[in-house]
Amino acid sequence: MKVKWTLSALALFFVIGIAACGGGGDGGGSASSGAATGTSPAFITVDPSGKFAYAANWGSSNISVYTIHATTGALTAGTAVATGTNPTSITVDPSGKFAYAANYGSNNISAYTIHATTGALTAGTAVAAGTNPASIKVDPSGKFVYVANEGGDTISVYTLNTTTGALTPGTAVAAGTNPTFTTVDPSGKFAYAANWGSDDISVYRIDTTTGALTAGTAVAAGTNPASITVDPLGKFAYAANYGSNNISVYTINPTTGALTAGTAVAAGTNPAAVAVSPSGKFAYAANWGSNNISVYSIDTITGALTAGTAVAAGRNPTSIAVDPSGKFAYAANEGDNTISSYTINATTGAIQ
Repeated sequence: MKVKWTLSALALFFVIGIAACGGGGDGGGSASSGAATGTSPAFITVDPSGKFAYAANWGSSNISVYTIHATTGALTAGTAVATGTNPTSITVDPSGKFAYAANYGSNNISAYTIHATTGALTAGTAVAAGTNPASIKVDPSGKFVYVANEGGDTISVYTLNTTTGALTPGTAVAAGTNPTFTTVDPSGKFAYAANWGSDDISVYRIDTTTGALTAGTAVAAGTNPASITVDPLGKFAYAANYGSNNISVYTINPTTGALTAGTAVAAGTNPAAVAVSPSGKFAYAANWGSNNISVYSIDTITGALTAGTAVAAGRNPTSIAVDPSGKFAYAANEGDNTISSYTINATTGAIQ
């Protein structure tokens, strides 16, 4: 299939993936035991309690809802809920009461209330975003929400009503070219955006009273950074570079939030996402092109990554999440419409 270069970064990413569908997975040993989801799942997250998981399905424009078995980590599907067009990301607030989905195709954010017992989602009032919102994140205080608008080269800022879950827009700020992912450090003082088109990471300081973002100095990444995450202690950041097949490693200045680059480490083909375990000892990268998950041990002093043994995923994994207990991991496989489930070895970080 020939794709026009004028397609935006994420549209290109998912058009390629959707064209590759049609039949069973050809590179993932775990897909046969994976949970079914909607069409072309783009993102998966686990709620703060570790009881529920949610997958944003680009192709079917809905959110899959799962209950997590506390002992085995197995997923049991509940009732999916509609989103806007082409959701690419979903986040849950720290209280576990609200969820939000970024809808790339309809340029808005879907808001939901979470049922505390079943995890079911009840839709609230959607709110406008920038052009092609690709990623959404609630800050650790649960007061603010940030959205990376891939088509508008901006980060939208919202205030979250902690009683109703409603979002009130603030002032958006400039990012690099085609920001595809945004995250907030555990202290809630800094935010970061991975800019696919400009091959760098935007750095922001957060006003903890208003949620407003003040830009710092961007730092270079690899080619086409698709995702960025911060370790639980807020000391290190890691970016998955889809185009250069590696993971960038950064040390975070605790006062300014500035990033200092360390030594990048190889990943599989086209890493689309990276996640760190709650212990801060292990990291995992979902490799879209090689249909597997890279496993790393983290040096807790330097943040350096040491590669372990990669494990098979389904076809075209786009996202990976680790549950709050650090016992389970989940990968959203865009190419074969499944969620792979893994158990994590607490000592080695290996997954199976």
